[in-house]
Parts: sequence; C-alpha cells; structure tokens
Amino acid sequence: MQVKTDTKERFHAITVLEPALTATMTDELGDCLLPFLQNDVKNLVLILKETVSIDIAAAEKLVKIQQQFYENGASFVICELQKQVEDFLDQQELLELMNVTPTESEAWDIVQMEEIERDLMGDE
Repeated sequence: MQVKTDTKERFHAITVLEPALTATMTDELGDCLLPFLQNDVKNLVLILKETVSIDIAAAEKLVKIQQQFYENGASFVICELQKQVEDFLDQQELLELMNVTPTESEAWDIVQMEEIERDLMGDE
C-alpha cells in the first residue's frame, strides 16, 4: 500500500495514495498505521483524498484501528473523504463511528482539542 507520511509537531499526516482500499489491504492498513502508537507523537490524521472506493472489510478495519488509537490515549482522525466513500461509509453505518472531518486543518483542530481534553482528564 502506497502512502505519503508528513510528520507535524503533534501528529502524523498519512495520505493514502491508493484509489481503492480493499479487503486484501486490511492487514496492510494495520501494519502501516498501528506502529505510530509506538512513537512519541502518537496522533494520526489519515488523508483519504486519493481514495475513491473502499470495501466493507477495509472500512471496518479503519474503525478498529481508530479504536486502538483511542484506547492508547492517541487521536485518529480521517479527513478529505471523497463523496462516494463518505456515502458508502454512511450506508454501512460506519461513518458515525469514525472521527471524520472535511479538511486536514479541521483534523488538526480535533487532535489539539482531544489532547487538551486528555490533559484535563489526566489531572483529575
């Protein structure tokens, strides 16, 4: 699976360069994204602007990966979904389980807010 990684101060922006995310790529998705949980900067923004189709197995894998990030105190935000991918996820009732924003800038805002929230919750 081809991706482009851009490391920012508080998160990694991963752009998937594949036009389709298929069931055969589900293990690869995990292998590509989960190692970021071992880094000092654990937050991840997944940019899917190049992806025009996704199948159910890959979509369900993304939901599971997102859950693993949150269980490990890290943010996982998906952004720049193509309309047809967003519609498919909505039809499969998976969109509501995902942390999705229209732009990378909004994803960055979510990561910042979640970091503040984790800091506040940790102080209690």
